[in-house]
Amino acid sequence: MSNKLKTVALLGAVATAVTLSAQTVQAQAKEKCFGVALAGQNDCAAGPGTTCAGTAKVDYQGNAWKLVDAGTCMEMELPAMADGSARMGSLEALDRDLPAS
Repeated sequence: MSNKLKTVALLGAVATAVTLSAQTVQAQAKEKCFGVALAGQNDCAAGPGTTCAGTAKVDYQGNAWKLVDAGTCMEMELPAMADGSARMGSLEALDRDLPAS
């Protein structure tokens, strides 16, 4: 095998490793954010009586989460609640905006 071919093969292997490493970092840079998903668009955990993804019954359901970029959960701009108070995401399940029983 020529030196040129070996160099090309090595560069290809390094490029592949760098690409896979970057994808892993992106996958790890997410966090669960409760109370930010629209109805039917949550990633999982939509409270008792639900299965998982896509089961949130109301917009911004407090016990349903969506994966968001790490560090952005509590800084997302969401519409105010009915009483005018601010609605924010949380890293833990919330008791607000739950569907009527």
